[in-house]
Amino acid sequence: MDPSKFLILSILTLLAHNCSCQSVPSHNEEGRRVVSVDDYFAKGDGATDDSKAFKRAWKETCSSSVSAVLVVPKRRRYLLEQLNFTGPCKSPVTFLIKGTLDAPLNRSVWNDKNRRLWIVFDSVRNLVVKGGGTINGNGHIWWQNSCKRNKTLPCIGAPTALTFVSCNYLRVKNLRIKDSQQFHVVVKDSREVKLSKLFIHAPEKSPNTDGIHLDHASNVVIRNCEIRTGDDCISIWTGSKNVRVHKIVCGPGHGISIGSLGKNNTKNHVMNVKVDGAILNGTTNGVRIKTWQGGRGYAKHITFKNIAMHSVKNPILIDQFYCDSKDPCHEQHDAVGIKQVVYKNIVGTSASKVSLKFNCSKSLPCRGIKLQDINLVGEDGMRTHSSCSSVHLTKKGFVFPTPCVFGKNKTLVTRKSENW
Repeated sequence: MDPSKFLILSILTLLAHNCSCQSVPSHNEEGRRVVSVDDYFAKGDGATDDSKAFKRAWKETCSSSVSAVLVVPKRRRYLLEQLNFTGPCKSPVTFLIKGTLDAPLNRSVWNDKNRRLWIVFDSVRNLVVKGGGTINGNGHIWWQNSCKRNKTLPCIGAPTALTFVSCNYLRVKNLRIKDSQQFHVVVKDSREVKLSKLFIHAPEKSPNTDGIHLDHASNVVIRNCEIRTGDDCISIWTGSKNVRVHKIVCGPGHGISIGSLGKNNTKNHVMNVKVDGAILNGTTNGVRIKTWQGGRGYAKHITFKNIAMHSVKNPILIDQFYCDSKDPCHEQHDAVGIKQVVYKNIVGTSASKVSLKFNCSKSLPCRGIKLQDINLVGEDGMRTHSSCSSVHLTKKGFVFPTPCVFGKNKTLVTRKSENW
């Protein structure tokens, strides 16, 4: 080769290698465009803020005219400040997390406007988030400043590790999400959602660290997840319907909850929820429906079945007098109605003497509560008891403990309630 041509080629190669300008990192692979955050100069050293590199990589991925994959490489740690991955995107996107995403240890990174958010996907249709990597919220710095740990501190919100807003046809699977500042995963205003093989872990005493929280989410499947946190493993909130939960391991934590509903006299609705197959270990509650006095709306058509309890303090609980407040809550005439709830094939041990508890409102009793094939005993094999107030229920098959006092028609004797 001519020496001058060789020199020019060498210079061009060196410039391309060291250029600090934006690269064109994508290439086609099996008809998909693949983009790596490292191609946008993410350091991945766990100390350098890589937020800008992720933003640039997302822009490239979301604007692709063909299906695209954004790759977070394995064996690397990426420090990220609050990020919003916004759609709509031109084509379906896969966010492939193989490495670790770390939240900053400095709480001042968040201001009052974005305090409740860390990593957000907004208005992205046909999104897949997977890869076997880890999302680490570094929540301990928030927990030690929580009013639930220190009553002298003001109560302020903390970020959710992973939030999906208006993401229809969403798939999230095979991820480890740990030590979130508060909630770990929130799905809001979304439909046709599948969450599977999520391993969500935080210490038992970490405050408000719900595992999966649904808010106005419909047609949702949660399957094959292990959730060990300091609050509800799964919480299903207002506007959610057609939810299916299968093969869940839960504990420690506060169990699987519908609610809480009706806070501050609001009108809330949840319907068509089925939990089929769960193991709860050492949780504060097992399967729970919780509502505030003074609320309106309903929770109805709910099934809990094929569930094993191990040392659960409140295995089966309906509480229409829920009150998570410094100020006392008083009984009110309005209440969120609870109707058509089935408990079937629920067995195991209770860590308290009361394993069945239905604490319902006098003004709007719980109705259509059905018990079938229930066997809940004490940890030492001793008898447990039930506690009932203003509930209309029936039983079928073997039910232990006996659900309070039955009349001739197998319905608990309570004051007559109006239809709703």
